[in-house]
Amino acid sequence: MQKIKSLMARQGLKSPQESMTDLSPVENLRTPVTEEMRELRQQPIDPQAEQEIIDSIEEVYFSNDSFDMVRHELEKLPPELNLQELEEYRDKLKRQQGAVSKRVADLILEKQPSYVKELERVTALQTNLQLAAVICTNARRQLRVAKEEFTEASLGLLANQRRRQLLTGLLKSLRTIKTLQRTDVRLSEMLEEEDYPGAIQLCLECQKAASTFKHYSCISELNSKLQDTLEQIEEQLDVALSRTCKHFDVLHYTKVQKAYTLLGKTQTAMDQLHMHFTQAIHNTVFQVVLGYVELCAGNADTKFQKMQYKDLCTHITLDSYIPCLTDLCKALWEVMLSYHRTMQWHEEHDKQKTAPSQDDAVAEPDELTVDRSYVKKKLEHGLTRIWQDVQLKVKVYILGTDMSNFKYDDFIVVLDVISRLMQVGEEFCGSKSEVLQESIKRQSVNYFKNYHRARLEELRMFLENETWELCPVKSNFNIAQLHEFKFMGQCRSPSVSPSRQAASSVAPVLEELSLFQQYHQDGNPFEMHIEQKEEETEDVLASNGYESDELEKSVYQDYDSDSDVADELKQDYVDEQTGDAPLKSVSRETIRSKKKSDYNLSKASAPILTNTTLNVIRLVGKYMQMMNILKPIAFDVIHCVSQLFDYYLYAVYTFFGRNDMPVPSPSLPTYSGREAVPARVVGPACLYESSGLGLISSRLRTTLNRIQESLIDMDPIGENVVVHGHPEDRKEKVPSPHLSQMVVLTDSGTLYGLAQRVVATESLVFLAEQFEFLQSHLDTMMPAAKKPFLQQFYSQTVSTASELRKPIYWIVAAKAIDYEQMLLMMAGVKWDIKEIMSQHNVYVDVLLKEFEQFNKRLSDVSRHVRIPLPVSNVLWEHCIRLANRTLVEGYANVKKCSNEGRALMQLDFQQFLMKLEKLTDLRPIPDKEFVETYIKAYYLTENDMEQFIKNHREYSMKQLANLVNVCLGSHINKKARQKLLAAIDDIDRPKR
Repeated sequence: MQKIKSLMARQGLKSPQESMTDLSPVENLRTPVTEEMRELRQQPIDPQAEQEIIDSIEEVYFSNDSFDMVRHELEKLPPELNLQELEEYRDKLKRQQGAVSKRVADLILEKQPSYVKELERVTALQTNLQLAAVICTNARRQLRVAKEEFTEASLGLLANQRRRQLLTGLLKSLRTIKTLQRTDVRLSEMLEEEDYPGAIQLCLECQKAASTFKHYSCISELNSKLQDTLEQIEEQLDVALSRTCKHFDVLHYTKVQKAYTLLGKTQTAMDQLHMHFTQAIHNTVFQVVLGYVELCAGNADTKFQKMQYKDLCTHITLDSYIPCLTDLCKALWEVMLSYHRTMQWHEEHDKQKTAPSQDDAVAEPDELTVDRSYVKKKLEHGLTRIWQDVQLKVKVYILGTDMSNFKYDDFIVVLDVISRLMQVGEEFCGSKSEVLQESIKRQSVNYFKNYHRARLEELRMFLENETWELCPVKSNFNIAQLHEFKFMGQCRSPSVSPSRQAASSVAPVLEELSLFQQYHQDGNPFEMHIEQKEEETEDVLASNGYESDELEKSVYQDYDSDSDVADELKQDYVDEQTGDAPLKSVSRETIRSKKKSDYNLSKASAPILTNTTLNVIRLVGKYMQMMNILKPIAFDVIHCVSQLFDYYLYAVYTFFGRNDMPVPSPSLPTYSGREAVPARVVGPACLYESSGLGLISSRLRTTLNRIQESLIDMDPIGENVVVHGHPEDRKEKVPSPHLSQMVVLTDSGTLYGLAQRVVATESLVFLAEQFEFLQSHLDTMMPAAKKPFLQQFYSQTVSTASELRKPIYWIVAAKAIDYEQMLLMMAGVKWDIKEIMSQHNVYVDVLLKEFEQFNKRLSDVSRHVRIPLPVSNVLWEHCIRLANRTLVEGYANVKKCSNEGRALMQLDFQQFLMKLEKLTDLRPIPDKEFVETYIKAYYLTENDMEQFIKNHREYSMKQLANLVNVCLGSHINKKARQKLLAAIDDIDRPKR
């Protein structure tokens, strides 16, 4: 466009805009002059030539609007100008200019209508603009008037209102800031009230409000102050959390947990809680032990507070050991109870949180679910960790003191406390408390080893000082009445008596509750033992063996009266052993004698036992208490229990069944490395032993030998002393006891110490019965692998106690009646008579008088010591057997005898039996057939006699040989005699 303008300027033409500016508004409305256009049209028109001229114009003329064509043409001039060339070039440029101008003019003429139309629009626009300018001028003038008269006052009022609103908002902000500044006072009050959730909520709200007014410069300082306050609240909150470890309070803990939830630090709180529990355990045990150590040390300068807990435990004295242990367990119980209640709180809290979400079907945020899961796992894991800490602390305390010198009751208290603590651990986290078991086992093995050794020595001392007098106990005496067996009523064992089971079933609900349920609110499981100990009472003793003097009188009055005997007993007597009735009725005297011998029917049938027996029973109870509390050493304890019984049995046999035997018996073992000293051999006694009816069974002999080899340390007396085993083995043995010199066993007036023998033997039998009663309880305590030992102990040792009656009471029977005098009197009788006698011989009356005297002395003894029916039967059996064998021996000493003499023998024996049956109720009479068979053998033929010799080996060789010799000449010849004697010799040969 600039090029065209310049071209038109050179031709004297003007653009329409320029021409318009030169015209007045009225002149611009007329049509412009077109003379120039006409001049251009008058030029010859050759479009092709015109186009060629335009095409010949250089491209540079169209390159840029700012192109300076004059300078361009001047620069193109050659150094040497040629006028003709210049003119030609000028003409060329004019032609080009003319062509361009003509083309422009044509284009302008072609667009003339549009131009006019547009020009009219411009004119109209100009008119409108002029009108608008007039309106604006009028408006400005009117606005100026309004401003002066109204607007300034109104807008000033609005501005003041706006300022008022801003100032009101500012005042409110200032009041809020002032409140924020005073918040620390309220926060301090809330912290003193332990309203931690409220304090944190207020602090967070203050921080939120402070962030709203952070554009104030004073708020930045307040922000830092609030942050410090929040940190202070967290510190106090941590202290409050630590207090729950010892004394859990639901409201307090709820506040603390709510506060941590507001802070968003639930997981952190749980980590801190476990750290506080660990610290609480350490601090608690240290303070408890430190308190006792300082109390016992008095004013010592030792700085115990700087000691380690392990070293501190070694300073606990024996007197303060149990109170300190009890207080230690009480304090640890409080810590574990707090943890248990903490878990319960979280479980109930989780149930309360999850219950509404299930009803409303509203899903809780993932963060809360994660926190709850973390807390639950952390608490479950913490159970084992806390119990492990408790075990380690108590283990250090247990092993810090040597308990080998403790009294038994004190040691049982320690075991009971530790057992209760292990029960707490099992209920707390299901732990078997291996750490505690191992530590208490070490102490128990050490203690029990020394304790048992001392008790065996003590038992030996008791036995050597025992006078074997009756210990007066009530007729209803039961070992369950003793303190030592009270624990059996508290444990579920088959050995608990029905009465104890009935008593223990009164409160079944309490047994089902765990310790944490029983002592959830108050109380302590470690206070129970002391309370129960104070309530224990023991009333088992009676005066003079009877519960009252009137009862004692009535007992002996019953011996002289048969008014309470049943009619059936008055009419006939039924043997208790066989159930058979005798052929003839029994007289009233026989019934009275029966009552005298059947002392077990007495109303005052109290158990026969001594003080030593009672002490052994108490020891067994103590040992069982230890077993019940500490099962890992149960086998060792039961083994020691068996040694107590073994030693008592061995002592009773040594005192009363061996030392004063009148004849050496091949069935008895030798002891002390010595052979039994041969005594003067009494004829019937020798026959009694040689007959094969041994007093000691093979089982009892084996038991005695075992006891001697394993338990008895033989006294180094004599020249041929044999030391059995190694010195270490001898440490586990006890010297053989010696009978007290106060016990006299040689007085015939007391039936050679029968009362002492009865008390000793029957106390052993009573002890065996108590062991039988305890067998099921011991069996439940014994490990499965060791139960054969217990079964063997009962089958081979306990069951043999009653077998000691035979050898012990045989000594009395062998001395109570003068069998040698009877032999001498029988030797003076003439048996080769020719007529049948109707009167028995005098030796029968003498023998019966001896039996009557024996019965009288037996009654005298029974007035001091009750003689049970089995004892009476054994005594009578021994006496009758010895008497019958003495009769056979007397008959075997006869040199000559006729048939009438044999009939006299039968008459004598029948008289003896008839009178004897009135003195004793023992049926059948022992060895009755032994005498009758021997007397009747006189009438046998040769062949029958030979068969008799082979079949009846209970007779001695002398008795059989005498039988053959006496029969010589009557119905046996010399040849038959030699044959029969040879048969007897054949029988005797294997025995040599």
